[in-house]
Amino acid sequence: MKDNEYKPKQLLTKREREVFELLVQDKTTKDIAQELFISQKTVRNHISNAMQKLGVKGRSQAVVELLRMGELEL
Repeated sequence: MKDNEYKPKQLLTKREREVFELLVQDKTTKDIAQELFISQKTVRNHISNAMQKLGVKGRSQAVVELLRMGELEL
């Protein structure tokens, strides 16, 4: 494999990224669930899974870490 073909694995799944992109737009769990056609529990699960991957204890810490890592943009 050539160096320019290497793609680092994404930390978040596509859906986790969608959830956090809506979170930084100041959307509530209910708003996100309605927009993505999923339950509020599923939204909370995606947030929880991402927080575990990042090793953080809160949504705001997760957002800060994702911004720092370049995984999320404002």
